[in-house]
Amino acid sequence: MRRTIVPSLLFALGLLAWSGEASAFCGFYVGKADTKLFNKASEVAIARHENKTVITMANDFKGEVTEFALVVPVPTILEKEQIHVGDPAVLKHLADYSAPRLVEYFDENPCLRYELMERRSMDAMKSMSPAAAPARERDKALGVTVEAQYTVGEYDILILSAKESNGLESWLTENGYRIPNGASAVLHSYLKQGMKFFVAKVNLGEQTKLGLTHLRPLQIAFDSPKFMLPIRLGTVNADGAQELFIYFLTKQGRVETTNYRTVRLPEAQEIPLYVKDKFGDFYRDLFTQQVKREHERGLFLEYAWDMNWCDPCAANPLSADELRGLGVFWQDGQGWTGKGMPMAQNVFITRLHIRYDAAHFPEDLMFQETSDRSNFQARYILRHPWTGTDECAAATAYRHQLRERYEREAHTLASLTGWNIGDIRKTMNIASVPAGEEKKWYQRLWTN
Repeated sequence: MRRTIVPSLLFALGLLAWSGEASAFCGFYVGKADTKLFNKASEVAIARHENKTVITMANDFKGEVTEFALVVPVPTILEKEQIHVGDPAVLKHLADYSAPRLVEYFDENPCLRYELMERRSMDAMKSMSPAAAPARERDKALGVTVEAQYTVGEYDILILSAKESNGLESWLTENGYRIPNGASAVLHSYLKQGMKFFVAKVNLGEQTKLGLTHLRPLQIAFDSPKFMLPIRLGTVNADGAQELFIYFLTKQGRVETTNYRTVRLPEAQEIPLYVKDKFGDFYRDLFTQQVKREHERGLFLEYAWDMNWCDPCAANPLSADELRGLGVFWQDGQGWTGKGMPMAQNVFITRLHIRYDAAHFPEDLMFQETSDRSNFQARYILRHPWTGTDECAAATAYRHQLRERYEREAHTLASLTGWNIGDIRKTMNIASVPAGEEKKWYQRLWTN
């Protein structure tokens, strides 16, 4: 059976050529936007310090494993010790930890607000603390050299070098790898840079011995001064735009792109309470709106935070062992939280989300690490109103302002998602309220 280079993972195939002050966000975490919300979604974790880089690659491949293949440009010939199989659970933990999140706040009794707010603020401060190679003569005729071959876990690995793209394309085709039309030009551009090619396929015998029913992430370690992510090979035969989540683990600070815009998503926006039951729909549509506003050419910052802590947490920070599993090699040791729990040190995470295709991303992604350690998270807020019956001037003003707040939330939701404002108002039950009738409306709202 012919092995296919699968479009949905090819954004990662073509992968690699690279050679704050704490502030309380608070709120109660109630949900996150999982990567599974997006089709054709793949994930790459990059641990990098100075010129040393460790890449962990995962994809959403579905189908017969005999149809799976991975082709990745790499800057050097990799030794077997530089290739590993990663733990999908650790990558999932990283995705969960950095995911866009939904949080809840609850309004206090406005008659007691200032006293309670002061008390809560003080409490919060206290709580933070290979397939067989063909004949050598044929390889020579095509200008292709098999520099190395390994079996790592359930994968057979080849490291190839080539003199020209047509020969490499012919070699891959003759060895059962179906190359999409148009790949030759992209392969040529990488060959001009002196790059080699990491080729992986599933070894069915090893997979059976290991008792696996899924494909685990592949991990590569190498030294290179270049900090980039080649994505063009993955766009050659892609059926539509693809989603890519990139998690950077660095020592200094936030990572950003240098040849495309790095855009911070809207955050800390208050949205209607009913979104709690459809947060996935909300976030998908919000992200699509942001992609359109950037003319489909931006990379979007979803999370930037020191791994020592989180607020609010969509998942616990990764342990020192988990970070080492992702290639974090510079840790000085293991610190401890105020609650006696181990925590990581000197690791800053940046999460970027990109939706890309060949038309809008004609260049590979170039990155730089910055010294910015300021905290950011794509965080969306549900604010529950106070439902008491106390009477005071502050309560009267609160009820009057509540109607205006709900209208602002409706407009915010429409702006973020493109949803119809009339439908939003109807779902929120905020028809026009006559002046002076706010208290009656307020009571009806909570009766319903």
